[in-house]
Amino acid sequence: RDVEDSSRYIFAHVDIADKVQVASLLAQFNVRAIVHLAAESHVDRSISGPMAFVETNIVGTSLLLEAALEHWRKGHDLRFLHVSTDEVFGSLQEDDPPFVETSPYRPNSPYAASKAASDHMVRAYGETYGLPVLITHCSNNYGPYHFPEKLIPLLIHNATTGKDLPLYGDGQQVRDWLYVGDHCRALRMVLAGGRAGETYNIGGNAERQNMSVARTICAILDDRLPKRDGSSYSDQIVLVRDRPGHDRRYAIDSSKLQAELGWQPLESFDSGIARTVQWYLEHFEWTAAVTGGGYRDWIARQYI
Repeated sequence: RDVEDSSRYIFAHVDIADKVQVASLLAQFNVRAIVHLAAESHVDRSISGPMAFVETNIVGTSLLLEAALEHWRKGHDLRFLHVSTDEVFGSLQEDDPPFVETSPYRPNSPYAASKAASDHMVRAYGETYGLPVLITHCSNNYGPYHFPEKLIPLLIHNATTGKDLPLYGDGQQVRDWLYVGDHCRALRMVLAGGRAGETYNIGGNAERQNMSVARTICAILDDRLPKRDGSSYSDQIVLVRDRPGHDRRYAIDSSKLQAELGWQPLESFDSGIARTVQWYLEHFEWTAAVTGGGYRDWIARQYI
């Protein structure tokens, strides 16, 4: 957020589906690159309200592509980087190799299906119209300013406010964790040096079961914010009803990105999760500000 004080930073609150406003901004600032991160992104919300994901992730992306294409056709240099997810590839079994860029699409949630559709639209605009596009698929991000409906910030927030730490099903689902700073470095490298029309996977090389993630967070909190009664935060872990269609495992192979652009994650999971927990311990006010009544109602409905 330190960019907010930069004279080069401008924030415009615009719906990506508003093609007229988007086109105006592209022209006004002679935009040379679009890094498309605007999306509905929470799987649970896609299950209870899938049409919002269709409207934003599919229709919104298509209209953004239209605006970008018109801008590019006017002679402006432009690269369009579409940030997607490993969830478009579906679920892996325990012994399956990690996803690669050519893995078949098998989305299992409305969120994953909407991102898969947006990937196809981006690729189609590259192939059909020649628009210089790039696509990245990342694994699960974590780090500062992560909204606490997602697993890691939810666990930290609930632990420090005396609430249950809910894990779906048996808690043994596996995710590959990518520190947000490493993801940002990868996006910058792909934008600058990636080959137009190509797809790049971005992973953290940090597969962990959800239960293991929860226990790691609890151990850090036990050390840095010990409870007065001497008990462990891990006592707050509870198993709740599993999510419908819950993917068992994600893992992603980033060797193409490493070979072509020299990227690799700098943050290990142990160092990254320690940094993340410390950030939340130092920013209670931010978390309190974003966990109002609507958030609490959502959490209460979700984890039963």
